[in-house]
Amino acid sequence: MIKLAYDFHLHSCLSPCGDNDMTPANIIAMAALKNLDVVALTDHNSSKNCPAFLAMAKQYGIIAIPGMELCTQEEVHVLCLFSRLEDAMNFDGYVYEHLIPVPNNQSIFGSQQIYDEEDQVVGEEPYLLINATDISFEKVYDLVKDYNGIMIPAHIDRMANSLLYNLGFIPPESKFSCVELYDKDKIEFLRKENPYLDNCNVITNSDAHYLGHINEGVNFIHSESRDIKDILRALEG
Repeated sequence: MIKLAYDFHLHSCLSPCGDNDMTPANIIAMAALKNLDVVALTDHNSSKNCPAFLAMAKQYGIIAIPGMELCTQEEVHVLCLFSRLEDAMNFDGYVYEHLIPVPNNQSIFGSQQIYDEEDQVVGEEPYLLINATDISFEKVYDLVKDYNGIMIPAHIDRMANSLLYNLGFIPPESKFSCVELYDKDKIEFLRKENPYLDNCNVITNSDAHYLGHINEGVNFIHSESRDIKDILRALEG
């Protein structure tokens, strides 16, 4: 087993709430400065900056995982991570068809910039990406599995856009085996209230929207190798 410093929840300038300095190249460069081994790009309801993100990561020797922070119809945020870029982009296409098509108002929500592998802006996403999709939470596990990915309910201890806050409970038919906490010190309390979590791996990420907020290399995962498939298996337990 090898020990990898991680941050699996990062937003680029494609997310309207992400700072414009959060270009794929800048994120990877900052991850390198912070001694991270593996990072994931998880923009709201989109993976369109993942190609540039993965290309830049190769130059720095960082493991980059293509992903997305999906917003379900209940407005629960879920991290979706994929072992292959092709799967992430196919999932992106599916989600885009299920996103409520409301035009983005840049003056209110911010720009939604798409970058190429030269770290140049090549487009703007016209629809507001922080909207909910019409995909229900109960469908996410099987749906993401169809695209060879894993789901991780995001920041379940937060008072907005989280599984426990928005639904109020963990559905008994749930299949996920990893959850994200913003504050890992809350895990024992949450386990007492939600026994389902006893069998879940728990991770904590930055949910960074600004370069300075990306985690230092202080959180670790143990994986059989640096291969993304092994890392995702380690997350699922």
